[in-house]
Amino acid sequence: QRINAEPGMKAVMTRNGDYYISPNDRPKIAVRENADLLVSIHADAFSTPQPRGGSVWVLSKGRADSELGRLLEQTERSSEMLGAAAEVIEDRETERYFAETIFNMSMDLSRASSYELSNKVIAEMKGVTRMHKTTPQSASFAVLTAPETPSILVEVGFISNPQEEKNLNWQTHRERLADAMFESIKAFFKK
Repeated sequence: QRINAEPGMKAVMTRNGDYYISPNDRPKIAVRENADLLVSIHADAFSTPQPRGGSVWVLSKGRADSELGRLLEQTERSSEMLGAAAEVIEDRETERYFAETIFNMSMDLSRASSYELSNKVIAEMKGVTRMHKTTPQSASFAVLTAPETPSILVEVGFISNPQEEKNLNWQTHRERLADAMFESIKAFFKK
């Protein structure tokens, strides 16, 4: 609601009910919708009740590189990735290297943008909740693999911690978390 109320911004939900969508399919929705950003919001859990706090995750470099390779393999011709620029390049081998370089640069920019946004989200969330991790964490999460879409995964707290479970069931706390994420996203796009 906050995003949709902001001029120039529009939210697209990956689902509109309580049903499962594979983490591999969520980035596909972002690509299909031509999203400028993917934010995956979760509650963490652990086998004991002690851990608590939020964290923000970005795609690891290793996973980004393997996703690049997978996307290049799926594309029969590099010209599909380059569009009209491919017509200028006559040598197919050069075309392939050029496409890989351009796509790699694009993914690097996406990862850098994700990291920048994750720092903003952490700074805003600190005013609402304790942070389990005070710096962006990187991991190989499938939900973060939209190739050219900055993507972050936000853990809003541990549902396995009794106090955080209470907080997450409290509407005012959820609204404060939503405000923190929204302000971060708005500042990210303004910049």
